Amino acid sequence: MQGCEAKVRIVREKGDQSMTLTINTNIASIIAERNLDNATNRLNQSLERLSTGYKINHAADNAAGYSIADNWETQISSLDIASANASTGADLLTTAEQTYSLLTNHLQRIRDLTVQAGNGTYGSASLRAIQSEVFARLQEISRIAANSEFNGIKLMTYNTDAGAKNPGVGITDAGLNLQVGLYADDNSVINLNVDLFSDASVSGLFKGQKTEMNQILTKTKAGGVTKFNSETDGYLLMSAACANLKIDATTNDFVIQDDSTASATKMIGFIDNAIEEISSRVTQLGAAQNRVASALSAIDVQSQNLTSSLSTLRDTDVADESSKYVQAQILQQASATLLATANQTPSIALNLI
Repeated sequence: MQGCEAKVRIVREKGDQSMTLTINTNIASIIAERNLDNATNRLNQSLERLSTGYKINHAADNAAGYSIADNWETQISSLDIASANASTGADLLTTAEQTYSLLTNHLQRIRDLTVQAGNGTYGSASLRAIQSEVFARLQEISRIAANSEFNGIKLMTYNTDAGAKNPGVGITDAGLNLQVGLYADDNSVINLNVDLFSDASVSGLFKGQKTEMNQILTKTKAGGVTKFNSETDGYLLMSAACANLKIDATTNDFVIQDDSTASATKMIGFIDNAIEEISSRVTQLGAAQNRVASALSAIDVQSQNLTSSLSTLRDTDVADESSKYVQAQILQQASATLLATANQTPSIALNLI
């Protein structure tokens, strides 16, 4: 019939309900298709979560959670770097401590030789041998201090005198900072005092005693010495004084000092003070090492807790998601079957025409 919609309505006497068969519009197919799309989307989402291991892969999955996860990831990454910083700092401190131990060994040997020389039972040849060893060990102390470094940072050459220049040392008057936290505040930094890295050569270790020691060295050689960092200026006179020798102004040879000018026993006190100076620095190094170790432990705890929280927020619960995957798979298969059936429904109307 022209001008009339080709449709047949079947009315059932069941309240106000009715069922319509149409050719142009297939509501059943639309419903099945929508459910198929939903099932497919959920199936794809489950596949993504199971394959990536994350239940938040896009901001749309959980906008707030996505932002929080990004922030926690940044903090965890920074904590990893802070941990590496603390470990490197601990290595630096260990290097300095072991080097100071070497210097202490040399000073203790010099002290032993000085005590030996002060006994008064040794001839000039024996005292000359003592002087020779002390001289060599003084040189070695300064050589070790000059060459002690960590990653380009000089550990024992910093001159703490006011206005002193320290090119190439790698340390400032503020000391050395270890970044062991997440932020830019003082609570995230461990400061290593510059005194830990001050000059540990012979000149540096005996710096505070130069005036008093020069009075002893004046008896060793007329005029004494004003510097303690070279063979001619200091090491020779110091080693001679430790060996209870003096340099004859006329012959320039070593001769034994008499009892009135004996210097060996007097040098013991200066050596003890130098050893005490190193001991004080090592004590500070030990305290700094304890702080670094504590910082490492705190970083580990913080990183572990953040990682656990991030896992709870972001990681896929495989058991739960596998169940959802199977459910979505079944719904997809059912929807596909029903969609195929719904697509055949309009053909029923042809049987009624």
